[in-house]
Amino acid sequence: MTTGIIGDGPAMTALRALIERVAEPKTTVLITGESGTGKELVAKAIHDASPRRAAKLVAVNCAAIPANLLESELFGHVKGAFTDASRDRIGLFEEAHGGTLFLDEVAEIPVVLQAKLLRALQEGEVTPIGQSTPVKVDVRVIAATLRDLPAEIAAGRFREDLYYRLAVVPVALPPLRERGEDVPQLARFFLARHAQRHGRPEVVLTEDAVQALAAQPWPGNVRELENVLERVLVLADGPSVDAAFLSSMMTMKPAAPPTPTDTELSIKKATRELEADLIRRALGVTQGNRTNAAKLLEISHRALLYKMKEYGIS
Repeated sequence: MTTGIIGDGPAMTALRALIERVAEPKTTVLITGESGTGKELVAKAIHDASPRRAAKLVAVNCAAIPANLLESELFGHVKGAFTDASRDRIGLFEEAHGGTLFLDEVAEIPVVLQAKLLRALQEGEVTPIGQSTPVKVDVRVIAATLRDLPAEIAAGRFREDLYYRLAVVPVALPPLRERGEDVPQLARFFLARHAQRHGRPEVVLTEDAVQALAAQPWPGNVRELENVLERVLVLADGPSVDAAFLSSMMTMKPAAPPTPTDTELSIKKATRELEADLIRRALGVTQGNRTNAAKLLEISHRALLYKMKEYGIS
């Protein structure tokens, strides 16, 4: 079984076969699918099955990096290229040299930067900000998005030539609701993993609980399923869980926030406050370990450092 790809239904069986076929060549791959379907997991599986497995898999969430910093993040810069450039810094393309670069949420890259990305893919070279001579890189690029890229192209938000350059091999991940036959296997896997993680005895789902899981629409896909099962494991008061208890776990909701006043309706302000709060909480959970905090927040370590500086978090 391809590492991490859980499920023996037709969709996952076909996906594992496709991963094995595309792993060896250097060709670019575009992974599409709803949030929570496992796009980064598939990128890692392709890398691990490829001749590049001994080198780095460098992943970046393009939506997590401020637009004005993304060019430097991808391509690097030289000292003095801009106000805060106090030293030379290599970009992620150079960091991934010899390995794989995973561009998650690639549709969030600004159009003005997409031309430079296209050139990097076509020429196999990057030019750091402030440098006139390009640098050759040997990188296999895998991209992912949950957006409808043809619709983004029609709206003028994504370059058509970049789309075709990325989608040499398209990989479409089905939502969990279309592969209900895999839910029991996924449930056993997640319950065992979180039992080990939390140091708790494993919990067994009764047959009616398994049927209830398989019948759910799972709008959050595999990520939502995993979260529910971790909650089940933590809150279960016995060795088995039936459909009634499972239903109570799936309907648990956080308390509704107070109704905002007119002065509290700024999406931008609320987003900043939420990000800052999540970062502080993640740093608290990890006792200040920024690498582990970044993993909890599902952003790159560099993105965390940028946001800590932006929000004044030490």
